[in-house]
Amino acid sequence: MANGLFDCTGKVTMVTGGNGGIGLGFAIGVAKMGGDVAIWARNAEKNAAAKNQLLEAGAGRVETYQVDVGTEDAILAGFDTLMADFGRIDCVFANSGASPRYDSVFDMPTEHWHEFQKVALHGAFFTLREAARHMKTRAEAGEPGGSLVACGSLSLFQGLAGKMEYAASKSAVAAVIRCLAAEMGQFKVRANVVAPGLIITPMMGDPEGPAVKYLEGLYSPVTPMKRVGYPEDFEGIGAFLCSDASAFITGETIKVDGGYMIRG
Repeated sequence: MANGLFDCTGKVTMVTGGNGGIGLGFAIGVAKMGGDVAIWARNAEKNAAAKNQLLEAGAGRVETYQVDVGTEDAILAGFDTLMADFGRIDCVFANSGASPRYDSVFDMPTEHWHEFQKVALHGAFFTLREAARHMKTRAEAGEPGGSLVACGSLSLFQGLAGKMEYAASKSAVAAVIRCLAAEMGQFKVRANVVAPGLIITPMMGDPEGPAVKYLEGLYSPVTPMKRVGYPEDFEGIGAFLCSDASAFITGETIKVDGGYMIRG
């Protein structure tokens, strides 16, 4: 049964890092609209918990896989398994990444720079490239369409002292998305970036702890919506970008930041 404008029934969506935080928010949005969901993440226990949440939310089918997107071989094998299980891929959220660890360019070790990009940049690129290949093959067989999404950040627009590894990966992946949008439109595949503002996720620790409360106190007053964001704020945009409602939107960067970037 169709679920209205954002209907995702019959569509298969894969989310990297989808067992928690923003990634799970994307996945739950798709699940609520009846889509099938595949999760790639490393923690088997968190994968199992996410699967239960997604089924309860209304997903048609959910499968989870322990895939480390830090290597191209793992990504290739992951797609082989996903295609064997589902037979198709309609939407991919390249969401896996890590938080920046340093406060100054002078403190950042060379090895950290390279290690960070394995997942945040290279992993996202290989994930998007392989998804695009499968969508192209399906289009050439007579069924065009698809959606490629990367999780960006407000560091696409603002400089962050000491966070070069993070901002560089997000900016590079956004450029990849724009190139994909230009190339994949002929197959009716669109490619977009979602750029979150400050989002409180489990990765940040105790939501009632002093570190999180400090950030809330810092950002909420200067954000037009007068609050920070949460993973559930990504359910709507997840369903929208998976569904045919977004069929004529490509090459865009969609900010989900409560208006932070337009404040005076």
